[in-house]
Amino acid sequence: MAIKLRFGLGQTPLTQEEIEALIPTHITTQGELDQWEAENIAEAETHTLGSPAFDPLSNDNLRTLHKLMFNRTWKWAGEYRLRNTNFGVDKAQISVSVRKLCLDVRAQVEGKVAGLDEIAAKFHHRLVSIHPFPNGNGRHARLATDLLLELCGNERFRWGITINDDRERRAAYITALQAADRKNYEPILKFVRS
Repeated sequence: MAIKLRFGLGQTPLTQEEIEALIPTHITTQGELDQWEAENIAEAETHTLGSPAFDPLSNDNLRTLHKLMFNRTWKWAGEYRLRNTNFGVDKAQISVSVRKLCLDVRAQVEGKVAGLDEIAAKFHHRLVSIHPFPNGNGRHARLATDLLLELCGNERFRWGITINDDRERRAAYITALQAADRKNYEPILKFVRS
């Protein structure tokens, strides 16, 4: 039986080919997939959080992080998307955009050009805006941001959202990201520490 996926607010739908790359064959419902992905992501968090060796400001490490988060779920885990979507940079610009982001943020952290919360919130926003993977970009960007904060000795953000989060909290997150699209970072800064 093929799985029928539903895509909520802020999610990019997968193509049929991307859906067919689902690894576990026993999954037949959205709820089962959500639970499976959550367990896969929890394993990645255990593997990376608190590990000073895992630097999220690297193109290769960001791909590795996505792979760790979804390696038991999707065959394309850790691979940049091969198509243009309704959101994100052109597929041909993904690698360059991620490398530039990592270099920019490393310089900001080293130069202490702003507070770490601001640097991390902007890193999160830019990574989501690049939208490098077919799926899981928000979850990936949140974990990458938490890794950045930990690496710099700061407390993780309080995202308070999951794939199955209540609509109100998820809508507030999307609204904060949309404000950041307009260079207004106050809502995302408030959101991550609320």
